Amino acid sequence: MNKLINLLSERKIPFLQDEPMKNHTTFKTGGNASVFISPENEEQLTETLTIISSLGLRPFILGNGSNLLVSDDGIKDRPVIFIDKGFDSIELIGETTIKAGAGVLLTSLCRFAMENCLTGLEFAFGIPGSCGGAAFMNAGAYGGEMKDVVVSCNHMDFSGNTGSFGIDELDFGYRHSVYSDKDCVITSIVVKLEKGNKEEIQTQMKEFLQRRKDKQPLEYPSAGSVFKRPEGYYAGALIEQSGLKGKRIGGAMVSEKHAGFIINYDNATTKDVLDLVKFCQDTVMEKFGVMLEREIKSV
Repeated sequence: MNKLINLLSERKIPFLQDEPMKNHTTFKTGGNASVFISPENEEQLTETLTIISSLGLRPFILGNGSNLLVSDDGIKDRPVIFIDKGFDSIELIGETTIKAGAGVLLTSLCRFAMENCLTGLEFAFGIPGSCGGAAFMNAGAYGGEMKDVVVSCNHMDFSGNTGSFGIDELDFGYRHSVYSDKDCVITSIVVKLEKGNKEEIQTQMKEFLQRRKDKQPLEYPSAGSVFKRPEGYYAGALIEQSGLKGKRIGGAMVSEKHAGFIINYDNATTKDVLDLVKFCQDTVMEKFGVMLEREIKSV
């Protein structure tokens, strides 16, 4: 990592050492990243990826950290590349088409669409992720998914080469995209919406946000739904029917408000969360014969 640090310094690419990852995940857990890089534009991202590749290292790409658990030991052997302020541009590129940088928060994209009287993104209002992460995971809620609106994504591969995928190549599925299986960094997304009424769009967004507040434990750090929806079931219902609401391991707890959420109730460690995840999986398997698959990623 010392050689990487020297090269980043020479190129004046912003980075931090021993950066606490708990400051960059919505779960508020995790150890430190040895090298935490924040490219200010695509040119610096290209340089960063080229340097990392030349050193035989493999980067970890970080967005808003809203679907992520970082080990209590931190990230020692992989430089973290933070896609944030250098990728926060947003623009209308046609009457109903928006291009947004990967670092733009999904909620900000929803507001931009509303201000331009464009409908189709209301479902995403309140999802605590970035545009890049939302496309990567095909985020969805309330009957909508990113696959319904995203028509293309621009990216760089881990060698610094640019490229893009159109709608037919994005391979969207349940919490999956083509990027799930490729070494690439999404740099921007393009969404195609429809003309709508601003007041109606705003009303729908407010309604979805209120439903989140009413049903989800937004007052505690979490990573949203912990498990994917098992075919024919709902993960939260299975956990609740297993009597696990309020179950605690260390500082982690199954939310009493929504059993599909595990929350950082009291200074939880990542190990606490993972132990509770496994306890839920084992209990549901024993009671219902259903294996819950984790939706949140870990590193």
